[in-house]
Amino acid sequence: MITTPAAPTASTPAAKPYKIIIDTDPGQDDAVAILLALASPEDVEVLGITAVAGNAPLPWTEKNARRVCELAGRPDVKVYAGCDRPLVRLLHTAPEVHGDTGLDGPVLPEPTMPLQDQHAVDFIIDTVMREEAGAVTLCPLGPLTNVARALVKEPAIASRLRQIVLMGGAQMEGGNSTPCAEFNIYVDPHAADIVFKSGVPIVMFPLDVTHQVLTSRRHMDRIQAVGNRVAQATHEMLDFYQRYDEHKYGTDGGPLHDPCVIAWLIRPEIFQGKTVNVEIETGSPLTTGQTVIDRWNTTGRVRNATVMLRADSDAFFDLLVERLKRFG
Repeated sequence: MITTPAAPTASTPAAKPYKIIIDTDPGQDDAVAILLALASPEDVEVLGITAVAGNAPLPWTEKNARRVCELAGRPDVKVYAGCDRPLVRLLHTAPEVHGDTGLDGPVLPEPTMPLQDQHAVDFIIDTVMREEAGAVTLCPLGPLTNVARALVKEPAIASRLRQIVLMGGAQMEGGNSTPCAEFNIYVDPHAADIVFKSGVPIVMFPLDVTHQVLTSRRHMDRIQAVGNRVAQATHEMLDFYQRYDEHKYGTDGGPLHDPCVIAWLIRPEIFQGKTVNVEIETGSPLTTGQTVIDRWNTTGRVRNATVMLRADSDAFFDLLVERLKRFG
C-alpha cells in the first residue's frame, strides 16, 4: 500500500517552521533545493548549510553553497565545509552532469560571505545536542559522509534527531552511476550503510520518484517567466543541468532530485511512499552502492525508511514557481 506520510515522521508533534540542516554538494539541483528552503521561512528554518564532496570537490561545493546563499540575498546563513573524501573509497565526482565547477550555467560572482571555521561534522553534532531533542531534521542532498561521521563521532545525536530526509538510492528505476547504484549512495556506500543502520527515522527520495519531476519545457518556461534575478539564474542552472539527462534518457527535461526533499517538508501531500527496509550494498564490485529496498517485506527485516515512490509533478512545480516569485 502506498501512503502519504505527513511531515515530520517522528512520533512527537512539531510546529512549523521545522529546524533543518542542509548537507549538500551543489550541484544545480542542490542549489534549487537551497533556494526553495530559503524562500520558505514559514515552513523551514535553515540552521546552517554543511558542504561535502560529491558532485564536485569540496572547495567547489562549499563555495557554491555560499554563492547560492548570496544569490538568495541570505549572506547571514552560515556555511560549513565538511569531508573532502568518502569514508573508504576514492572520491567520484560528476563534471559531466554539473560542469567543472559543479554549478555551471549562470555566471555567479565569487562569494564574499565567510566560510565558517568550524568543521561541518562538529557543527552538526553541536547543533543537534544544543537544540531540543527531536527538533532538528537533517536534509542530506549529497553523499552521506558528513552525516555518517557525525553519527560515529557522537552516537547520542541519533536519538535526538527528529529525522533524516535524504535524496539517494534507486529501485526499479535502476542507478544513474552504475546499473544498480544512484550517485549519492555510490560515492560513499559505507557512509550510507552507517546512516541507514543508525535507527534515525529516514525519509528517502530515490530516482524512482525524482525522475517523475522533470524540468520539461513548459515548466522551464514558467520559471523563466517569473522574471526576477533568482528565477533567471535558476533557469540558467537548469538549462545547463538538464542537457546531460535529456541526452542520456531521451526525456523532455532532467530530474530535479534534491528539491524534492525540501518540497516534502513544505507540502508532503505532493508525494506518496511506503515504509520499508533498506539495506546498502558495500561489498560487491558489481553492485556496490545499491539500495536494496524490501518493498514487499520479503526478508522480514526492520522497516527503517519511508521510501517515496510517486510525485505530483505539476504540484511540485507550482510550489517551486510560487516560492521563486518571493525573491522579488
